[in-house]
Amino acid sequence: MGSCSNAVSMALMACLAMNSLVFVAYGGDFYQDFDLTWGDRRGKIFNGGKLLSLSLDRVSGSGFQSKKEYLFGRIDMQLKLVAGNSAGTVTAYYLSSQGASHDEIDFEFLGNLSGDPYILHTNVFTQGKGNREQQFYLWFDPTRNFHTYSIIWKPQHIIFLVDNIPIRVFKNAEAIGVPFPKSQPMRIYSSLWNADDWATRGGLVKTDWTKAPFTAYYRNFNANACVWSGTGSSCAKMNSVSDGAWETNGLDAPGRRRLRWVQKYFMIYNYCTDLKRFPQGVPPECKRRF
Repeated sequence: MGSCSNAVSMALMACLAMNSLVFVAYGGDFYQDFDLTWGDRRGKIFNGGKLLSLSLDRVSGSGFQSKKEYLFGRIDMQLKLVAGNSAGTVTAYYLSSQGASHDEIDFEFLGNLSGDPYILHTNVFTQGKGNREQQFYLWFDPTRNFHTYSIIWKPQHIIFLVDNIPIRVFKNAEAIGVPFPKSQPMRIYSSLWNADDWATRGGLVKTDWTKAPFTAYYRNFNANACVWSGTGSSCAKMNSVSDGAWETNGLDAPGRRRLRWVQKYFMIYNYCTDLKRFPQGVPPECKRRF
């Protein structure tokens, strides 16, 4: 068993507290890394485990989850979203623990009428509480090609990235009383489902079932992350400085500039600026900059 570096000392404390072994995993084979969990064969794995699809029709959607649980790391997945008229559909891709006090880190892609942009909805749940939504338009058509959607989850912060461009940072603000996901291991989940009661223009636009089945595609999963197993008491070290960069690196100056670019030109909702929703003042983490 390896020992944790100083950069993940907080992760080590969590490991010791739960008496569980943590080590690094690399993925890429959907047969090996994921289970199709619902949808009655509407989810499919093919191309020798390199490609996965989820489909939605009037009867049911579909979903999958990772075989392993993770506690900190970088998760990458390439998605190609439902093409054409996807109004009413939601493709969710997220990390989550279990139970009423669960933690969760969300990407949700809200479908739209043909020609209108998808909305990328992000949220962070801590101890069962979310309500930390930020929403974005994308600067490309996510249905024409595969694009990479990534989560960097470390004790200091969570970073959401699209094609390696940071779009959101959620910092650890425990010092001012804001819970942060750091002790509950999470699985990776994805699902394609009907949410036409709210997903498109607040539910005004309904799913056009004549366009079904709706299908999203996944490839090139990678987890440079700590795997939770429950049999030991230490973290394994990363294989190299490059592989372990997620442990120590925050956003550099170019990363901060890209983040500001996305948030200036593509962010369409930020709970931190919604004074109507929070008339008594925005949540305390909103007062902290990245």
